[in-house]
Amino acid sequence: MNREAKAAAVAEIAEQIRESEAVFAVDYRGISVPQAAELRAKLRESDATFRVVKNTLTERAASEADAEALKALLEGPTALTFVRGDVAAAAKAIADYQRATGGELLPFKGGLMNGDALDASQITAISKLPSRDVLHAQLVGIVASPLTGLARTLNQLIAGVAIALGGVRDKMESGEISSGEAPAAAAPAAEAAPAAEDTTTTDQDAEAPEPAASSEEPAEGSDDSTTDTPQDTE
Repeated sequence: MNREAKAAAVAEIAEQIRESEAVFAVDYRGISVPQAAELRAKLRESDATFRVVKNTLTERAASEADAEALKALLEGPTALTFVRGDVAAAAKAIADYQRATGGELLPFKGGLMNGDALDASQITAISKLPSRDVLHAQLVGIVASPLTGLARTLNQLIAGVAIALGGVRDKMESGEISSGEAPAAAAPAAEAAPAAEDTTTTDQDAEAPEPAASSEEPAEGSDDSTTDTPQDTE
């Protein structure tokens, strides 16, 4: 590789570092070309790129991109994964490949995320996180749940009011409920009923003694019968 090609490679790597949300460094010893191609296809699903570069070129690129933490990882065969998309999904893809090969291939060395250095254990922890799509779905579910409950409650209240109003309307149309003056007219009728009952009771009390007086006084033939006769006549 001549000087111009090296300069172009360094500029390209530096640009990839700057554009990436995370960069993972792994030891690529023992991985075959078909295996590397398979891993690259898997990483593309997370908008990530797997690249094997010379340490000297990567070191120069790290200096240009102000990623000094990468330089400490450039010992021995090193491949870089540049992640522009889902960081957790990209880390998981490599971790799954490690487990599928018994942990012998692609061990993490470390990396960067949002400019902060990561060690191998931190990248492994990131690989165990849910993917970005899963997290979004969980967040939407958490936010939507109270709103759904509120909407359901409001719908039930509105439905209850509508049913009640509909029942009142049906009763008014069928005549079961009259106009607003109906209750006022019913009140005098209720008050008149006790008065009629009192009149009947008075009349009965007044008539009851008369038959008793007329049957007893003539039988005795005393002077008192003459005195009481006008009362019977009346």
